[in-house]
Amino acid sequence: MRRSLLGVIGGMGPKATSFFFERVIEFTEAEADQDHIDMIILNHASLPDRTSSILERKDQQFLRLIQADIALLEHAEVSNIVIPCNTAHRFFEDIQAMTAIPIVNMVRETVEELLAKHKANRKIGILATDATLQTDIYSDVLRQYGLEPFIPSPSMQQSIMSIIYEDIKKTGHSDSRVLEGIMTEMLQREKCDGVVLACTELSCIELGESVRPYCIDALDVLVNRSITLSGGTIKPGLKIKTHLSRK
Repeated sequence: MRRSLLGVIGGMGPKATSFFFERVIEFTEAEADQDHIDMIILNHASLPDRTSSILERKDQQFLRLIQADIALLEHAEVSNIVIPCNTAHRFFEDIQAMTAIPIVNMVRETVEELLAKHKANRKIGILATDATLQTDIYSDVLRQYGLEPFIPSPSMQQSIMSIIYEDIKKTGHSDSRVLEGIMTEMLQREKCDGVVLACTELSCIELGESVRPYCIDALDVLVNRSITLSGGTIKPGLKIKTHLSRK
């Protein structure tokens, strides 16, 4: 496959962008530097918080800044663009309208990955920011593909937001047992068939084998798509692995 240049609009947050880059390197089959894909990463950390932009209806301020990033990537002549931030996909159509360069829709790619492996009519828990949940970024697409979204309870969601903002964004670390406990509750008490990690901060947490097989990580889906679109090869055994509940 012809090699192409990938543009990354990152910084949402910086740790998640760094983790995305590390995963691309880790997942690429390479024996030399030249086997890895070419990328331009814009770590635009000063972008307004996506949850605040959505909930406080400050869309235009965010989009004006993103438009400048798009212009830079157009000037660099990238072939495809990725945005390793689930919440930012609330603006996907607006951002795609700014350019003829294809932007990978992480949400749709993730749901299609789920459906490719599993039947419709399955109940899928969503681990995401308040804004992602309240604007139905994932729920709408899950329903389009015949999957049933499960939204966390208020207390569960408060814990998820604390992991994202108080742990990962503020300190860079989180106790995996807290997230694993939430996932176990979704799988066992709420009878979810699987769980989507729909926030790239949550992707930075290493999960144990008790829950890992029952979740799909949207960042991993984006990583795999980034590699293949850019002419790289995914390492054998590192394609998305997941199966739904034992029900």
